[in-house]
Order: sequence, then C-alpha cells, then structure tokens
Amino acid sequence: MMEPIVWEASVLAYVVRGAVMPEKTVFPTGPELELQVGFVVYQAGGAVAPHRHLPVIRKISRTCEVILVKKGRCELDLYNDDRQVIATRELRTDDLVILISGGHGFRMLEDTILLEVKQGPYFGADEKERL
Repeated sequence: MMEPIVWEASVLAYVVRGAVMPEKTVFPTGPELELQVGFVVYQAGGAVAPHRHLPVIRKISRTCEVILVKKGRCELDLYNDDRQVIATRELRTDDLVILISGGHGFRMLEDTILLEVKQGPYFGADEKERL
C-alpha cells in the first residue's frame, strides 16, 4: 500500500501509488514525525466536526516534503546522508512521495507537473545542500 524506503533503520521516504484506496484510516508517518500524512476514511453521511487548531510551539529540525505527481512521469532518486543513491522509483500521475530524510532528486521522463507541500517559512537556497 505504502512503500517505506529505509536506510540503516531511518525512513528516507514513503511511496504511495495513485491506485491506493484504503478501507480504513491509516497514517504511514509516525506521531513523532515533523509532518503527518495519512488517509482519513469516512463513510457516506460521516462528518468532520467543525474545529480549529490551537497555536502550538513546535521544534522542527528537518524539512519534510510531500510531492504529488499531478501529471506525467518521472524518476525519483533517494540518497542517504553519505550522498549515495539508495533507491530509484518511477512515479506516475497520482503517485505521491513523502520525503522524510536523506536527499532526493527527480528526472522527468515526460512533461510533468509536481505539487509540492512542505513546512515553511522557506529561507531560500541557503537551506539546501546540492548533492
């Protein structure tokens, strides 16, 4: 359902294929992670009670990203902290990757549109290390 890609007991990423349709609520990311991503499943007639999130001070030490392939096809390379490629996965329309740790890069195999979600604020190129 959701493929964890692991290096030395650390999750680098989760790959979630577009065809995944879970029958119950599931969160692949652990509760300790800086970014929570999951499928929340409701039956017809269900509801989410109106609510708001209260201010909470959180300490975030890494930038996690969620990338959704809206259109196209690409290859994702995942790197460990030693700059070694650990895994390569082809992603297609409606596939999603949750990037947790290590490094990553994409090679477009056809015209591609990616939707990216990550924590902010963004401080520019100074917060990245090119591999």
